[in-house]
Amino acid sequence: MLLTVNTGSSSVRLAAFTPDLKRLADAHDRDAGGAAPRLRAFLHERGICDITTVAHRVVHGGATLIRPCVVDKEVEAEIAQLASLAPLHNPVALEWIRACRDVLGNDVTQVAVFDTAFYAHLPERARRYALPRALCEKHGLRRYGFHGLAHEAMWRRWRVLRPDVADGGRVISLQLGAGCSITAVKHGNPIDTSMGFTPLEGLVMATRSGDVDPGLLAFLQRVEALTPEQMENLLTRDSGLLGMAGEDDMQALLARDDGDAKLAIEVYCYRVRKYIGAYFAALGGVDALLFGGGVGEHAALIRSKILTNLEALGIDLDESVNRTAVGAETRISRDNSRVDVWAIRVDEAQILARAALDLLTRNTIAQGVSG
Repeated sequence: MLLTVNTGSSSVRLAAFTPDLKRLADAHDRDAGGAAPRLRAFLHERGICDITTVAHRVVHGGATLIRPCVVDKEVEAEIAQLASLAPLHNPVALEWIRACRDVLGNDVTQVAVFDTAFYAHLPERARRYALPRALCEKHGLRRYGFHGLAHEAMWRRWRVLRPDVADGGRVISLQLGAGCSITAVKHGNPIDTSMGFTPLEGLVMATRSGDVDPGLLAFLQRVEALTPEQMENLLTRDSGLLGMAGEDDMQALLARDDGDAKLAIEVYCYRVRKYIGAYFAALGGVDALLFGGGVGEHAALIRSKILTNLEALGIDLDESVNRTAVGAETRISRDNSRVDVWAIRVDEAQILARAALDLLTRNTIAQGVSG
């Protein structure tokens, strides 16, 4: 049996699969507490006792961990080394890797699947920062991209929904949750994405700032005498919706009627709309726009606000259908819309499980050939 562990910035999702990828159980856990007790509770409550493989979502794999791999001491050390670039994610993934070892034993195979891997081959023009080449080469400064599993899951689902679109066409996918990102995919290949060297760049998020003028950050460091750690906490934990309106939950903000909440929502949606326009240009036109993630799947008003005044791009939203599309896979554009717009349930667990099984199958074949 295979277990998937999907650690996000604010929760963990666990799922158990049979070897033929039939889902047996899953859970979405937002409670505090150590990883090991939560894992034991999941296994006990669902009567699961024969796990042989664990597949972990790891947010940052850097320049070298660009495909799924079995977790050994070297891989674990590299994930730890990259923790400073994904401080809300990589340390939590490591905690769960160690908890699985403690609870399930050393004989259980653990596989790491990296969010950044989807973007390993971004075009040079999209991944390069306009910084001195020597500095970039010395420190590995480039745009890595994140949420790769979510965007891949949406892309794969789109291919099932519209197999008639040659090579999948041109797609913009939106992952809107506690973390938010947007990706442009052309014929299956990502050509740009909003997150960069870290998961901070791009869209406004629950507690992360998204795009900020670097000069503003240098100014704040001077006038507030901020240490690097304080600056990191400011940008990752105290900004975004929380920083603007004192609340990081979109549904709670939508229920409020004060100016701070309204402005935070407007800034959030406007930032997404700007990126959609930019990616239309990058792709040279779009066949589909896909909404995923907790906000993308459940917040109809946010989808509507994001798509305001985009009719010139061929987006014709069906407002009545959009209002009822909550947590269910639905086409929310009108039949005559030049661009298909969908709310899609993102199944990262399936991507994790398939990646782990494919890796182990390849390893078994390779061992048989070498033997």
